[in-house]
Amino acid sequence: MEVEASHRPSAWIVATASLPEASTAGGDANDERRVWGLSAGERLRRSLLRAGVSQIDLLRPDEPIPACEGSCVVLRGDLFYDERVLAGLMQAQDVVLEHALEGGGVQPIAAHCGAAQLADIVANLRAGSGALPTNVTRIGVLDLAPAYDRALRKYQEPFVYPAWTADLRDVENRIFAASYKGITDLVTKWVFPVPSREVVRVLARAGTRPNTVTAVSYVLAVAVTWLFYEGWFATGLALGWLMSFLDTVDGKLARCTLTSTRFGDVFDHALDLIHPPFWWAAWAVGLPGGLSEHGLALWVVLGGYLVGRALEGTFMWAFEIQFFEWRPFDGFFRQVIARRNPNMILLSLGVIVGSPAWGLDAVAVWTVLCVVIAAARNIQGHLAVWRGQTIQSWLDEPAETS
Repeated sequence: MEVEASHRPSAWIVATASLPEASTAGGDANDERRVWGLSAGERLRRSLLRAGVSQIDLLRPDEPIPACEGSCVVLRGDLFYDERVLAGLMQAQDVVLEHALEGGGVQPIAAHCGAAQLADIVANLRAGSGALPTNVTRIGVLDLAPAYDRALRKYQEPFVYPAWTADLRDVENRIFAASYKGITDLVTKWVFPVPSREVVRVLARAGTRPNTVTAVSYVLAVAVTWLFYEGWFATGLALGWLMSFLDTVDGKLARCTLTSTRFGDVFDHALDLIHPPFWWAAWAVGLPGGLSEHGLALWVVLGGYLVGRALEGTFMWAFEIQFFEWRPFDGFFRQVIARRNPNMILLSLGVIVGSPAWGLDAVAVWTVLCVVIAAARNIQGHLAVWRGQTIQSWLDEPAETS
């Protein structure tokens, strides 16, 4: 939820003695306490800017509290925060966030308060304990961010890690896991996670921008189209799988390094929507006999792709939840539905058995079956509403779903 400009709080990062000042401030301290190429301070600054704060200031140890107006978000700068926690803190009022210590007990680490409470809150964060204003509520991370991440359609508990003592590789792995969608195709879900994490780690340390990776994907998408058109199916599939892999990498790189933008999102998703029909058309043209022999299979694939997308959209419009979130079957269906990666599996099998035409026919048959299933699920949804049931995701009601 975006904060209105007129209600955006100021943010204060409280420097502590547990990290060098440059690291806490987002500088270039040679302490190597970085995850995905970013120090705790720099990650915190980027996250706060993405959350919509009006300004960010650093409070060094023992520095007096300057005057301010309006509401204030105050955070210790020596921790790695889950972005969902910061987003929740932005929406809260008069709260102090406490974090459980490994040896027991809790420690105040952040707050959202009024200007009149700022001095007491900062003193509390600096000391790690102490009295709080009476109108301030103590909360934990789960009070700010639920375990279920609706944007990524998965359960992932929010986290906060102390930057100076945490196992940085574990923190990186946790952040990467939090960037991964829970409902996606079977290749992206089961094959790509480990190799993409290692590639993202290399690219993040090299300072590579996600849009650069996406631009390479565009070049590969065009190359694959040409190779299929010319009948170089095996080579085209090799580059196609590389492009599919990079399509996973760019989004994870953006989320892990906090460099995602609206342009980058459109840049990436435009390619995802546009290129598959061109691949299937080029494949049909490149087969012996071309469109004269394989035109029907091609039109089934292309028509089924458009109808399938339309059915997903109508489900979302009618019931206000994603098509693949309704029941566990729908989540499984997303793994194998006739989209790029499952279709690529069928085309690859066709090349392996020496019959690329069989691969296209298999995609056509599978596309028809998927359209039938999608249509049936739409009908079942309307029947459920007619019977008085609420169309709600099983992810929102795990205890009630068999």
